This record gives sequence, C-alpha cells and structure tokens, in this order.
Amino acid sequence: MELLVATKNRKKLREIKEILKGLGLKITSLVDYPNTPRIIENGKTFKSNAAKKALKVARFYAKLTLGEDSGLCVASLGNKPGVYSSRFAGKEKSDPKNNEKVLGLLGKLPLKKRKAHYVCAVSLADKEGLIDTVEGRCWGVIGFEPKGNTGFGYDPLFVIPKYKKTFAELGPRIKHKMSHRFRALQKAKKIIQKYIEENRGRGYN
Repeated sequence: MELLVATKNRKKLREIKEILKGLGLKITSLVDYPNTPRIIENGKTFKSNAAKKALKVARFYAKLTLGEDSGLCVASLGNKPGVYSSRFAGKEKSDPKNNEKVLGLLGKLPLKKRKAHYVCAVSLADKEGLIDTVEGRCWGVIGFEPKGNTGFGYDPLFVIPKYKKTFAELGPRIKHKMSHRFRALQKAKKIIQKYIEENRGRGYN
C-alpha cells in the first residue's frame, strides 16, 4: 500500500520515512506528483492545516495521504511564530533568517524566559475523506545562538534541557525518539496499521 505524504520538503519527508519505517508502506511525496494543485496553508491551527493538506491531496489522487503541519511556539512571544513558523521572516524566508528573527525578538531575555515547544499535527485521509488527526509536542528552551548542523527549521535554537544541547547538535538518532514529529507519528502509526488491516485487498492503493 502507498502512503502519499503531502509535502515537498525533502528533510521533513526523510524524518517521516525514518519514523514510519517497518509498516511495509511505499512512502511517496508531492515531489513524485508534480501536478498536484496548490495548497494554501491558511488555517489558524496546525491541525486545520494538516487536515487541509491530507484531504485535498487524498481526494485528488484517491490515495491514502498524510498531511503534516508543524512549528515552534515561544511562550514569551505569545506562542509565535506558531503556524507561521516556516515563513516567519516574510518573503525572504529561510531557516537561518527565521532563526535570526526569533533571536532578535527574544534579545537578551534569560533562559527561564525562553521556554518554547514544538508542535506537530498529522492528519490521515483517503478518497472517502478524513480518517483522523493527531498531535505531538516537545518542550524545550530557545538558546542564545544557533548550534549544530543536523535537522532543519528551528532545530539549531531548540535546546533540550535534559541534554543541554539543541536538536541540531543531538542528531536524528536522539531527536527521532523524542521529537514532536516522533510523538505525533507514533499515534499515526496505530491509525495506519488499523487502516491497512481493514482495507487490505479492497482495492485501496
């Protein structure tokens, strides 16, 4: 059975494939389907954006589809950047520029006022409609400068207190056992397994 992940982000897809391995699925992405209609992420929550991606792609291709939306919420910034995480720096957005903007807004605030959490929402849909949406969170603090060279997004800033290192320093082996995406996908795994069992041999691809 094929699982189509509604993303063109190769780094995100790599993480999803790593976490979902063992399900026996052929995992593809929108990179494999270049004619997909544009999806406007205008939801006010991670869950609504994830569901929109999953539903639109599932209905267009009649395939089991995973929609994912995730981002960083910084307490002292009123939980910004939130759903605007990937485009926080505006038109000239990039991971380094997004990170730079967060650091600029936090200034010299002490560590105790730099609490943050990552959120990941995962939705599953097929040609019949939305199956379910789940969410995972991971808590940490924002460091004073980028550190590490793995991961993507705000990983160079996101410090895990237990390790006193950023996700970008810890690397995928540790990150994939505790991240927001890991926690959401662990819940999604159970839904996918149930779906496979219920639809095996019924013509669902």
